[in-house]
Amino acid sequence: MTADPSGFVTEAFEAQRDRLRAVAHRILGSHADAEDVVQEAWMRLVRQDEATIGNLAGWLTTVVGRISLDLLRSRQARPEVGYGQEFANLVVLPDDDPAPDEQAALADSVGLALLVVLDSLTPSERVAFVLHDMFAVPFQEIGRILGKSADATKMVASRARRKVRATDRPASPGREHREAVRAFQAAALGGDFEALLRVLDPNVKLTVDTADGVVVTLGATRVAAGARMFSGEVARHRRVLLDGIPGQMSWRPDGTPLSVIAFTVTEGRITGIRIVVDPVELASIRLPAPA
Repeated sequence: MTADPSGFVTEAFEAQRDRLRAVAHRILGSHADAEDVVQEAWMRLVRQDEATIGNLAGWLTTVVGRISLDLLRSRQARPEVGYGQEFANLVVLPDDDPAPDEQAALADSVGLALLVVLDSLTPSERVAFVLHDMFAVPFQEIGRILGKSADATKMVASRARRKVRATDRPASPGREHREAVRAFQAAALGGDFEALLRVLDPNVKLTVDTADGVVVTLGATRVAAGARMFSGEVARHRRVLLDGIPGQMSWRPDGTPLSVIAFTVTEGRITGIRIVVDPVELASIRLPAPA
């Protein structure tokens, strides 16, 4: 592409950036990968003759779809850690009244449960389902990405849709989930052992990701007894949303991250707690400590 002295192409691309990032994230489930895909799309746009692009939004969607499809296929050839095993891809936001940009980030995220479901689809199924069912991209355009006819692409999307509908996944957390998390936090901070037992399922599973590996604790009594790690003696705390799921993040007095926690709640009781204290994983979460 020739120089862009008026800045028109740059401005037009920036107007599409958030949508392109959302498309890539929904296909790939990774914010880091989505950013890389969008950047690659920009580099391809810079090298493209502007006169050959009739519909910039459509052209960019096709490019992002193709790059994302290639990444999905490379994952199949070189399996990586599953979505449920890492926190680096989660959107971590304060659990309060979000600012407009935070609301946009939440809208741009997909629940972890849905990402796990999408991960069960083939690359072609995933691209077809996401682009058509989430972004209303016509089958003809999706077919150009997949190298298939519009009719064949429609069949791929239909097959993906059936798989998604047939897969059970937790409902979005509501008031019950949030109340259970807050009850746990209050009991832990207050050292109320009995209150902890009331909110914990008897068979609760606590998983802690450390720099040296994963430590698992089973049972409400043992988990409640170890709840001193949630006390406010050495850290500041903040309620957060991890891909929209209520949780908690803690910092040391110097402002460095101490831990991030996600809770699984079933019928009003906490059945699972996941804590990350590994500094490498925590370093990827860009959320300042509360004042």
